[in-house]
Amino acid sequence: MKEIDVNKTLYELTVQYPELIDILADLGFMGVKNPIVRKTLGKKTSLREGCKKQGKNLDEVKAKLEKKGFKVLQ
Repeated sequence: MKEIDVNKTLYELTVQYPELIDILADLGFMGVKNPIVRKTLGKKTSLREGCKKQGKNLDEVKAKLEKKGFKVLQ
């Protein structure tokens, strides 16, 4: 099973699991499809922080990622 640590940066996670780019975009993470944004802001922002900054409920994001086959670690 693919594991996601919510404290890893969005950049690290999307490098490890490129399929996350489309999944996160579908969840409403703005800019995640832009490689420049991922390499700059994505290197400074964890999944947990990204949820907070974009007004996403972390538990809801976690549940949606788990439906896509990921195990989400907190």
